[in-house]
Amino acid sequence: MELLYVCLVCVFVFLVSLLLLYKKKSGEGLPPGKTGWPVFGESLEFLSSGWKGHPEKFIFDRVAKYSSSVFKTHLLGEEAAVFCGASGNKFLFSNENKLVQAWWPNSVNKVFPSSTQTSSKEEAIKMRKMLPNFFKPEALQRYVGIMDHITQRHFASGWENKEQVVVFPLTKRYTFWLACRLFLSVEDPKHVAKFADPFDVLASGLISIPIDLPGTPFNRAIKASNFIRKELVRIIKQRKIDLGEGIASSTQDILSHMLLTCDENGKFLGDLDIADKILGLLIGGHDTASSACSFIVKYLAELPHIYQRVYTEQMEIAKSKGPGELLRWEDIQKMKYSWNVACEVLRLAPPLQGAFREALSDFMFNGFYIPKGWKIYWSANSTHKREEFFPDPEKFDPSRFEGSGPAPYTFVPFGGGPRMCPGKEYARLEILVFMHHLVKRFKFEKIIPHEKIIVNPMPIPANGLPLRLYPHHHNP
Repeated sequence: MELLYVCLVCVFVFLVSLLLLYKKKSGEGLPPGKTGWPVFGESLEFLSSGWKGHPEKFIFDRVAKYSSSVFKTHLLGEEAAVFCGASGNKFLFSNENKLVQAWWPNSVNKVFPSSTQTSSKEEAIKMRKMLPNFFKPEALQRYVGIMDHITQRHFASGWENKEQVVVFPLTKRYTFWLACRLFLSVEDPKHVAKFADPFDVLASGLISIPIDLPGTPFNRAIKASNFIRKELVRIIKQRKIDLGEGIASSTQDILSHMLLTCDENGKFLGDLDIADKILGLLIGGHDTASSACSFIVKYLAELPHIYQRVYTEQMEIAKSKGPGELLRWEDIQKMKYSWNVACEVLRLAPPLQGAFREALSDFMFNGFYIPKGWKIYWSANSTHKREEFFPDPEKFDPSRFEGSGPAPYTFVPFGGGPRMCPGKEYARLEILVFMHHLVKRFKFEKIIPHEKIIVNPMPIPANGLPLRLYPHHHNP
């Protein structure tokens, strides 16, 4: 009996030792940080720092407290590590589809239901193969005239003959109109307006706490997504008929390309799959650019000396054009200072605040252990607003982008590596054409001098950026 008791004690001690060893090992080397509240983690602090207009505060508070390179947290229902600085960006962008892969919160998967049939990694790879050479600079050259034409129509209908405008709704209308024209060949403003408002609802609820109850941003986003998807399917079905009858061209836009391109197994995408992918492209093609255009207007209104240099550059181009002559690719290449200004805006108010990845296997980063399955978040502000990368980071200084520009992996408004935004050159075009027509037509001033900025999930002026316009007399 005594022997049995001793054996049981030994077994118990052995099991406890193993348990303690396992606990020690499982927590050994994890990044410093806290996971916050049960279920919600630190999601509310993460999101509310953006709602208050300072998304970088969530990052910088924890960097100061825990680590300059990486800290752990719990975001959107997932254990997560936040990578900070140029070294974190370089590691993630260089190890795409090796150690990490793209990851979206549940809210995104529920808003885009057909994409859950395969992994997000497979979808991302498939999508990038599906995208035509449409986004390459040499392909975009032929769209400069179309962009110029739509932009002129936009300013004629939304800005001219008005003493005051609210900028953010106008830039959303502008970028959405362009995306509809170039992705879907939809040009009629009434048709564009039909699903422009649901897009705003969708964008604001896309990266949110996934609570599907009536009235929540997430619930409204799902309803908006379903509405837009039905409209896109209707357009897709009509395009199939038009292609069959020779009315539509096989190369006219991304939609035609998707309908006529099969995968390596000879399989074509279904209508709902195409609708989902077009939906994603329209979000990427209009929401981020509308935020960028709004903040360009904001900074030009606040900084007269910057406005004057942009105006001088753009007027030299305008004076070189004949009556009714559209902008050409060569004109865009002359807008060097204007693009430096746009880049400085993208540094200070990046539309893409950051993105999530998922660890494909256990790995070490800067001496810390990252377990397989953990979610990883990188933040543009962790470099954009750091003194070591951009001296006097709150100062607006376009000269940062002269010559060779910022150090690698420090300026990342379009991401980086294999997942760098494929529409970077497209965004550059629509931003520069917008700047050209804006300064050529008007001087302007902010009606609310110290308007608050909200980040949800992109930076937007709280009141939409009301503006007083002063038309140039040389303009027709």
